[in-house]
Amino acid sequence: MKTHPVNISRIVKKRTTKPKGSFYTVCWIQDEIKYIEIDKIIYENVSNAIFFLDPINEWTISIENTALSPGYIMYLSKEILNEPLLSKLHINEVRLFNSGEIPKINLSPGIAKRTQAILEMLDELIASSLNSKESAILSLLNTFFVYCDGQCNIKSIITSNNSKSNIVYKFKKLVDKNLSKFHQVNDYANLLNISSKYLNECVKEILHVSAKDIITEQLLMQSRHALKFSGRSIKEISFELGFSSPDYFNYFVKSHTGNTPSAIRKS
Repeated sequence: MKTHPVNISRIVKKRTTKPKGSFYTVCWIQDEIKYIEIDKIIYENVSNAIFFLDPINEWTISIENTALSPGYIMYLSKEILNEPLLSKLHINEVRLFNSGEIPKINLSPGIAKRTQAILEMLDELIASSLNSKESAILSLLNTFFVYCDGQCNIKSIITSNNSKSNIVYKFKKLVDKNLSKFHQVNDYANLLNISSKYLNECVKEILHVSAKDIITEQLLMQSRHALKFSGRSIKEISFELGFSSPDYFNYFVKSHTGNTPSAIRKS
């Protein structure tokens, strides 16, 4: 194991175990693995999740196919987590790395792609000899944790059976899957067989925003991504995202961002 305060490796061995040393560990499981064992407890059918492990945690990751890597492992020193830029994050305030619980974050598909890009850039920087690379590494780490701590992600504790957390997790998965069809909280409440009031109560308690805020944020993220990185017309994008007309799409985007879709596309 290198002595750099940040190290990233892909999961490639049939069994990957905690290395020697006092490292905090971020395990990002993209594709389903056989299991992850943490402090002698086995968790199976794990995918699309990030685990945050304290140095005192003993852990092993077991995979079936070594030809296909299911994710990444990032090792962090205590010193780098105490850097001023990182210490101000809410993710540290709630003691994401702690010895009492095993925090796990489930990422939405859009966030997962961005997270992978950040990890890949981090890995390139760590291996480089570029000037000011330490500052750049800190900035990317900060961005990584901001995404993990974002309101469109679900923080959950794998030792907990909190029913409200489960509802919010299911709500987020439904939003990811049905955003082009449903834009109203009531639609998702019906899919979950609960009232809109209770769904909103759950989301506010877990994420500190409203259920409508989650839907709106996802619509804005997907709108901006399509406008900036696709060649589809604004009319096509509006209908693909489930808006009744390009005019309403224009109104929605401008009312929430201050810019028209055309302006966002040109920026």
